[in-house]
Amino acid sequence: MLSGKTVTVGVTGGIAAYKACELVSLLKKAGADVHVVLTAHAAHFVTPLTLETLSGNRAVTDMFDPVNEWEIGHISLAKRSDMFVVAPATANIVGKLACGIADDFLSTTLMATRAPVLLAPAMNTGMLTSAAYRANEQTLKDRGYLFVAAGTGRLACGDDGKGRMAEPKEIFEKIVSVLTAPQDYAHKTVLVTSGGTREPIDPVRYIGNRSSGKMGAAIAQAAYRRGARVIYVAAESAVLPATPAQVVRVETTAQMLKAVLEHAQSADIIIKAAAPADYAPDRPAEQKIKEKDVTLHLCKNPDIAAAVGQMKGKRKLVVFAAETENLEENARAKLAAKNADMVVANNVLISGAGFDCDTNVATLITKKKTVDVPQTTKAQLAERILDEIAKL
Repeated sequence: MLSGKTVTVGVTGGIAAYKACELVSLLKKAGADVHVVLTAHAAHFVTPLTLETLSGNRAVTDMFDPVNEWEIGHISLAKRSDMFVVAPATANIVGKLACGIADDFLSTTLMATRAPVLLAPAMNTGMLTSAAYRANEQTLKDRGYLFVAAGTGRLACGDDGKGRMAEPKEIFEKIVSVLTAPQDYAHKTVLVTSGGTREPIDPVRYIGNRSSGKMGAAIAQAAYRRGARVIYVAAESAVLPATPAQVVRVETTAQMLKAVLEHAQSADIIIKAAAPADYAPDRPAEQKIKEKDVTLHLCKNPDIAAAVGQMKGKRKLVVFAAETENLEENARAKLAAKNADMVVANNVLISGAGFDCDTNVATLITKKKTVDVPQTTKAQLAERILDEIAKL
């Protein structure tokens, strides 16, 4: 199942560290080449010898303990691992990753890798629900880190609540789903636009929208995992994918249009997940506006999707439609007007859909069919979108 795959399991200092033994065993039985990195605190809960016996490889516990004689250990492991899993992931390691702290072998390796990283949190309920932890987790999700949610039950401290590490089998299944993704986008280039553009009013103010870029980042990550080369044209505020991509940063809709047209020639598929501002002030002020009452004269921005639709040739064009009413009717009109191959439409007024959240509700519309996708994560919706594009 995982033959030819290299998985590194990071174990941090929590009572759930003993569960890492079962996870390593499951990965080994599935044919993976398993490496284990323990933090100093983790070694108090489970011995390196146990994990070495189960993995068949030497467990690394020290920053200056090389993986082999001639390579820098954390860089070597970072490059050859197909996936990293941290189980258990304590509040400490999550905080380190969110803040860019690299002070031991595990944190430095995680910072150096470009492979997918899966975290399985385990901690006291109070820590799990604290503002600091929740902010750190959200930061990592925005960067593309994957999570297996903690379960609910009796905790080591004696409390009952959420904070138990997910069971090894659940973590294993998540690993398999990531590493066995189809490679149907191999040898293809996917251009993804992402985030909301900004149109300056003056040097300190702008017209924008609520788009975070999370959907675009999820699509870029999914496309990369399925073998694609990814070009990511992103507004300044858009989150970046956690997988390799050619990133092109822009601010305004006009800049995004220019970047898209420049790179579209080398793309096989263009996915317009961005939310470009439709209007821009015709004359942005050179200095900060001080007047009490301000009247803005807005002009229509160029239509990026329509411009791509006119020149796309045999390329596939996918556009998004954020609607508040008459969803399918408006989406089908957009499909025709933009010469698109598919529209991903959602009603942004529905709970769990729309901007700046981790879930979405969508309807995928082509000329031949309509596919309703009930509320799901943006990562899962990204896979569904790619599935449908592959059928076009």
